[in-house]
Amino acid sequence: MATYLDFEHRIKFIQEDIISAQVRHDYAEVEKLKKKLDDEVKKVYGNLTDFQKLQLARHLDRPYALDYINLIMRDKYEIHGDRHFRDDAAIICYMGYIGDEKVMVIGEQKGRGTKNKIKRNFGMPHPEGYRKALRAAKLAEKFGMPILMLVDTPGAYPGIGAEERNQSEAIARNLLEFAELKTPTISIVIGEGGSGGALAIGVADRFAMMRYSVFSVISPEGCSAILWSDPAKVEAATNAMKILADDLKELDLIDDIINEPLIGAHREKEAAAEAIKEYFLDEVAKLKAMNEEDRMEARYAKLVKPGAFAE
Repeated sequence: MATYLDFEHRIKFIQEDIISAQVRHDYAEVEKLKKKLDDEVKKVYGNLTDFQKLQLARHLDRPYALDYINLIMRDKYEIHGDRHFRDDAAIICYMGYIGDEKVMVIGEQKGRGTKNKIKRNFGMPHPEGYRKALRAAKLAEKFGMPILMLVDTPGAYPGIGAEERNQSEAIARNLLEFAELKTPTISIVIGEGGSGGALAIGVADRFAMMRYSVFSVISPEGCSAILWSDPAKVEAATNAMKILADDLKELDLIDDIINEPLIGAHREKEAAAEAIKEYFLDEVAKLKAMNEEDRMEARYAKLVKPGAFAE
């Protein structure tokens, strides 16, 4: 069963009416309802608040990394384990093809259903997950494969075991190593980009966000709890934090916004996957057209650019 947010209820009723008309073979009514649905989608999704966009980024039906991998990759093979401790299911690594391009895809996976969410640790990687991601990235570099990273996490796992195995070092190591990779890299926020957990696979030649995704140093709930001692002020925190794709593009903190379908990736998964595929292949072609020295210099300039200072 599809999940609908409060502001999507009118869309839900229209879609149910379309299904009913299709069952009755009333094609004239179907066309009429489709026009009505298009108008309602433009009205609702054309006027979303910041908090509503946050809700879409966390939507239960929104595609996760594995959904996109299954839609855009072929002849894929999963890579397991960090060769130090264990295999962290919150990070998935696949080698295969996107179009005619042999690639490595690294993603953060939240999981669906209670058992799978627990298996994936709700998309919160342990240190061994980030070390697995680095191992896969080094393998891609060795064989000259471009890397696609799909960011979707509320943050790195903050548990005692993760801290004992040096979570902060694993993230910092990835920031350093990914910045120095000799192969083209592209990172895309597909849902939530939470703090260092997102940055650990976010250092790349190109950093993009889906239309309805967020990227922040802390969750709006955590921000409201710290600033106002009131987690209920999450909407005010969302407005103040500037964590949406449009905000970050305006601040020049990301390179591009990927225009997933207006109705959202959770309603048109295949179209959203195609948008990611096209963006990745286009940007890889541009990066491959550059020589390695120019590409590395451009990456360095991009990484040191954010921020402002005055003497």
